[in-house]
Amino acid sequence: MVKPSIEITEDFASAAKIADDIPREDVIRVLNFLQGVGISDPVPDEFDARKDTYSDIIRDLLKPLHISRGRVTCLVSVKPAVTNFYSGFHGGAIAAVAEAVSVACARTVVANDKELFLGELSVSYLSSATKNEEVIVDSSVVRSGRNLSVIALELKLKKTGRLVYTARATFYHTPVAKL
Repeated sequence: MVKPSIEITEDFASAAKIADDIPREDVIRVLNFLQGVGISDPVPDEFDARKDTYSDIIRDLLKPLHISRGRVTCLVSVKPAVTNFYSGFHGGAIAAVAEAVSVACARTVVANDKELFLGELSVSYLSSATKNEEVIVDSSVVRSGRNLSVIALELKLKKTGRLVYTARATFYHTPVAKL
């Protein structure tokens, strides 16, 4: 048997409760995977010090292409900063892009005197966009009333037009507090 490359007692696994019925080899395989994707790596100081670094990264990916009432289309560049372990567009970054574009789309029909509260966001990951690809994000208002708006999004590869992700966001409208 090959000697494990990781000890279960390492710092990043020391707080984990490991069930007795799981074979040691399986535990070691899982811990090796987690270590390989950087689960225990510290956040670099330049990112930890800033309050909203993640939003800055997402905003940097987006370029508006078309804005009209009830529709917003943007171009997203899949930069290395938002790729996962497999060099694909990270799921969390996809959700953040969907949220940002859906807020912009909702703002084309919801008055500025109302705040938008994201009540639900669902994303279907149909395929993957890889590092350095460009994705077209097309959003449209499905329904907008006095108290809520529903936005649908399609994310397609620019090069082929292949649909890779879909999303749907529901926003609740609340009056802006006047203190």
